[in-house]
Amino acid sequence: MAVDTLTAEYEALTTGVGLVDRSDRGKLLLTGSQVKDFLQRQASNDVEGLADGEGCYAAFLTPKGKMLGDMRVFDAGAAGVFVDTERSILQDLFNMILRFKLGRDVEIAKRTLQRGLLSLVGPGAHRVDGLEHTHRLQTIAGARVRLVATQAGTDVVCDTDDVERVRGELVAEGAIPCGEDAAEIVRVEAGRPLYGVDLDDTVIPQEAGLNERAVSFTKGCYVGQETVARLFYRGKPNRRLLGLAGAEPLAPGTELRLGERVVATVRSSVVSPARGPLALALVRREAEVGAELSADGGATARVVALPFA
Repeated sequence: MAVDTLTAEYEALTTGVGLVDRSDRGKLLLTGSQVKDFLQRQASNDVEGLADGEGCYAAFLTPKGKMLGDMRVFDAGAAGVFVDTERSILQDLFNMILRFKLGRDVEIAKRTLQRGLLSLVGPGAHRVDGLEHTHRLQTIAGARVRLVATQAGTDVVCDTDDVERVRGELVAEGAIPCGEDAAEIVRVEAGRPLYGVDLDDTVIPQEAGLNERAVSFTKGCYVGQETVARLFYRGKPNRRLLGLAGAEPLAPGTELRLGERVVATVRSSVVSPARGPLALALVRREAEVGAELSADGGATARVVALPFA
């Protein structure tokens, strides 16, 4: 992407309203009388406590508390429970639900191809009052849509057949179409980890700073709870998700040292038009915020708290 185009899209996403098409995200619809009870026992957050129009962010874990994936869960009342996740882990999540729902009144259907998702991002993009994941039905350009509050603005979910006319109406209202390259910069600046890039099956939620967003410590038992709770109440993780800022870009996979010891490996890496080269990494706790780390070849980076200021 041309630098001028990237900068213009970044400015739309950070100063106005940008529109990013994320229709390829994985989507599931769960129906049946035991859906919330089932998810309550599988997911890390309090699904059963949701009311119609509410949602939450959650992880599904190994018995040892490692992340197999993450998802957004939305209570849509009589319509069922709508789940949104990364496309790369959709099949794993689908298989997990299919395997463990046996004997329960839970039906599952893929909706990735049937539902579009348009993300409005920016300071002027907030269209839903309430906490993140709050959602409500509305009509846009004659199409029935579900508006979802996000940290960055609003997600607009609609039938795939309605995506183009909904997009046209949003653009007519002032939203500027933007690509994922610009949106990725905004994500990294906000310090929001992405499963498959910053998160994988070696990561416990607390290491990634996800306890507040993704974990309930008051609900009943779920897969991986023992490890997650023990780490929270009795110990400190050996590493944590932090930012890196330097004079030159660091490629994903670059190892960084504090003295002679490798203390971090770069995950996400972007060049921000406003802040220059930035990256996310799981950094060992001996490397505190403000520490200068070095890579082979002489590149250096400073450890920064998230989100980037």
